[in-house]
Amino acid sequence: MQFSHQFRKSSKVSRMVSQIHFGNLLRFLACSLFVLGSLIFWVMSQIPMSQAAEELALYTRWRTPTEDGTGVQIHYKTVYWDPAKTAAIVCDMWDNHHCPSAVRRVNEMAPRMNRLLHALRQRGVLIVHAPSGTMSYYEGTPQRQLALSAPKVETPVPLQSWCKLDPTVEGPLPIDDSDGGCEDPNSPPKAVWTKQNELLEIAPGDAIGDGVEIIYLFKQRGIENVLLMGVHTNMCVLGRPFGIRQLVRQGFNVLLVRDMTDSMYNPARPPYVRHVRGTELVVEHIERYWCPTVTSADLLGEPAFRFREDDRPHVTFLVSDDHYQADKLLPQFAHMLADQFDCYTTVMHGQGGHYIWGIEELSAADCLVLYIRRLGLPEHQLAMVRRYLESGKPLVALRTASHAFDTRGKVPPGGAEWIGFDREVLGCNYKGHTLLGGSIVRLVPEQVNHPILAGLPQEPWESEGTLYLVSPLLDDVTVLMMGEAGGRVEPVTWIRNYHGGRIFYTSLGHPKDFENPAFRQLLVNAIFWALGRPVPQPKVSGPQ
Repeated sequence: MQFSHQFRKSSKVSRMVSQIHFGNLLRFLACSLFVLGSLIFWVMSQIPMSQAAEELALYTRWRTPTEDGTGVQIHYKTVYWDPAKTAAIVCDMWDNHHCPSAVRRVNEMAPRMNRLLHALRQRGVLIVHAPSGTMSYYEGTPQRQLALSAPKVETPVPLQSWCKLDPTVEGPLPIDDSDGGCEDPNSPPKAVWTKQNELLEIAPGDAIGDGVEIIYLFKQRGIENVLLMGVHTNMCVLGRPFGIRQLVRQGFNVLLVRDMTDSMYNPARPPYVRHVRGTELVVEHIERYWCPTVTSADLLGEPAFRFREDDRPHVTFLVSDDHYQADKLLPQFAHMLADQFDCYTTVMHGQGGHYIWGIEELSAADCLVLYIRRLGLPEHQLAMVRRYLESGKPLVALRTASHAFDTRGKVPPGGAEWIGFDREVLGCNYKGHTLLGGSIVRLVPEQVNHPILAGLPQEPWESEGTLYLVSPLLDDVTVLMMGEAGGRVEPVTWIRNYHGGRIFYTSLGHPKDFENPAFRQLLVNAIFWALGRPVPQPKVSGPQ
């Protein structure tokens, strides 16, 4: 009995000990798993997140007809694409061409395009190389087999081997390419290409094709979005079986990479503009009738590519909200400046927020046109604006630019202010504006011969905008125009220097001002004065 009792007692103690050991084991395992999980989390936090899982942020531009049908409205919007559902097509970037100028431009563009393709590939985008007519060179390669392995599928619209201009959908091309588009003499069209340009890497996992098999591959892969780049914009980029017209008709979301393309256009043909402007006109045609466009800057974080021959002054416009419709009026003005005054223009757009898309263009700009209101830009973006101005580059500032970076203390997280911008850079002291709209503006008599005022009427005119209260100005300011409203008289237009750079400011810029030819002339004059260049005559149609 004693033994039995001791046994039962010993067994009970054993069970208790076992339970204690088991509980400790569970606690040990739980702690170990926690420590291991924490260690894994820490290790993973030290590794940069794979960009392949991140959406592509693409700053798009497109055009729509105006309400009265007499012109076009330019739009900007950032869209986000899933890389796993996105492909990029490289169109006809051949190793050779019958037109020497075309070869030169392809070779110049190819290194930048290769970096773009690498960036897209790293993000998980499918790359398709499409050097038409050279498939025999790639026969048997894994990349060619990848394209051929996709099964045929029924498409919502019958596929075409070439998609011609459709007058029921689009207007005529804005350039005359009836001579083949080559500007070099004695260069008759003939197929001299054998493969893709060797400056473009064809990597494992890429595909190679030149026909409808590309469409089949996209269907097989679940591709919904397509970036298109290559040559030539007015011909193959639009018309190939994998080109813009076909892709749009098949329901894909399509974006043309507008700085990674070139047209076949001879400036000796209508509309008699330089070659790079001819390509821009075709891009604008595509934006109006077919699809939006982007630039390689979105993925490379540097200014858009420009050919070395493009020596036009670069004027960039920084806009954001629609407080005075600046987001609509400035892109239109930028287009006019490019079309009539031979400038290269870009628009950096905040789309109503405190972040500016396309701001990388600032580092390559020759002149900044600023029309924003109370933005708390991210610190690095405001630093870019400061660096630009401190480097002695010119500024043309309009209306609300007097309080461009003063948020009245409402700085968004990660944002920054420049409260003294009005006094430090513009040389004024912005205190608000008159309560009632409308003011009378007149030239300062002593300045009527200043180049900024050339061609402006010497009699007063009316602006519908309120009069800004900006006095006193710094002593180094030269006032060009004055305004009067409700018994108040204030400077409305003046110039000065900042770090050696030319500064122009006007408190004009109400939407109705842009309808006034005198105001538009004032802006054109100011931009070319800031650039240190004479104002050219507006473009007149005819041979250069």
